[in-house]
Amino acid sequence: MTTMLKPGTSWAALYARCREAAPEAFGPDRVHNHWGGRWHADGEPRTSYSPVDGSETAGPPMLDGATAALAVSGAAAEHRAWSTLPLAEREARVRATVRAWERHRDTLALALVWEIGKPWRLARQDVDRAISGVEWYLDGVGPMLDGRLPLDGPVSNIASWNYPMSVLAHAMCVQALAGNGVIAKTPTDGGLVCLTLAVALAVREGLPFTLVSGGGRDLSPALVRGPEIGCVSFVGGRDTGGRVAADLADLGRPHVLEQEGLNCWGVWEFSDWETLSGQIRKTFDYAKQRCTAYPRFVVQRSRFDAFLDAYLTAVRTVRFGHPLAVESPDDDLPELDFGPLINAAKAKELTDRVAEAVAGGAVPLHRGGLADARLLPGQNTDAYVAPVALLEPPRSSPLFHAEPFGPVDSIVLVDTEAELLAGMNASNGALVATVSCDDPDTASRLASGVRAFKVGVNRPRSRGDRDELFGGWGDSWRGAFVGGELLVHAVTRGPASERLPGNFPHYTLRPEGRV
Repeated sequence: MTTMLKPGTSWAALYARCREAAPEAFGPDRVHNHWGGRWHADGEPRTSYSPVDGSETAGPPMLDGATAALAVSGAAAEHRAWSTLPLAEREARVRATVRAWERHRDTLALALVWEIGKPWRLARQDVDRAISGVEWYLDGVGPMLDGRLPLDGPVSNIASWNYPMSVLAHAMCVQALAGNGVIAKTPTDGGLVCLTLAVALAVREGLPFTLVSGGGRDLSPALVRGPEIGCVSFVGGRDTGGRVAADLADLGRPHVLEQEGLNCWGVWEFSDWETLSGQIRKTFDYAKQRCTAYPRFVVQRSRFDAFLDAYLTAVRTVRFGHPLAVESPDDDLPELDFGPLINAAKAKELTDRVAEAVAGGAVPLHRGGLADARLLPGQNTDAYVAPVALLEPPRSSPLFHAEPFGPVDSIVLVDTEAELLAGMNASNGALVATVSCDDPDTASRLASGVRAFKVGVNRPRSRGDRDELFGGWGDSWRGAFVGGELLVHAVTRGPASERLPGNFPHYTLRPEGRV
């Protein structure tokens, strides 16, 4: 099969489209920061490379701490003005922003392909979910805000690179809708151009958005501990999240810290293998680079032969490769499950961890290869990793107890229900989990012992931002649980006696997020 880059989808073509759509935000050879009500060609642009083919892309314009402090002061001034606007005016401006995102949907999605390696289907899905998510709040935010006021200062957002639209940009719009000024730090690993275009379109409609780039060490004093900050929202790994939590410990400041956890799928007294095989296939979307991915399966030993047949049937049909590679100019973009990992360093780290686990005794049940991938002739493949499945990684391996954030599954065999629960709770807290079990009563009993916030029975769970709470257990979460109206309540002030649900000492949480 001979492939070529789909005409009109090159990085140069994408950047030209961004410059045409928002020239104030994109210079000829650099991206700008937005603070103090205007765009600035400041900061030191960092060299960045696309995970898709290793080519150079636009890098984040890294600010120093002093400039970040000025940006926060500007955001606080915008917050004070914005918080006095009537809700109807805020709704009109947020709705206009969503319509602008809709008009530029394909440009935003193409940026996600080049910057973070999302296949075209998933990139457009990310943009669409941001749009539909904000629309849901626009249609029902009035009752959610009854008796509530904006925060005393802007919301500061520090988010990971994997969902710039459906998590970060979406949350920014809801925060503004609730009456707050909004600050966001661009993820340093990817998503800069997509997020900058989304913010530029929002700023044109009058939303009080500040967008800055920089290292966490330099910007945290302003974005986390700055006295003018009203709330901190963090999405990312436990190491960085732990440092943010430590910075917030003595401030009494509202915060939402969503951190990684090892989401697990348990299989016990189960027989519907065809359904499970289809579910396993879907877990490989975006190379498992998401907070609700399932990279660990804990399986009853006596059912392992049937499980393995279902698993291998699924993993052998996974499609991955260059997201923009086509066989002829008129072809549609390929239907892939995933493209590259976020960068070559992550791919090497994960490959090394697999090798170390095998050297320590893990049994490789499946190892794909780049020969299985859809690639361009001679392209750089440093960020690509084929699916891998390991049986019984050693307990010393990070693959046993930590989220790999890549297409590597670990499978652990157990003989008792107690061992099943211990195997599923290996990382001291997770966001989601699933138990596959034929008997509903047994499944419910097992689910109650899993330390994950959402536990599915014979189905996967997802983040969800609308009708139910979202949070985590143990080290996977800090602060108020958010979802539906609680996403609004977390960034507004209610009655003095109000206590939002969260994993603080005075709260007792039960499965499925019920308080």
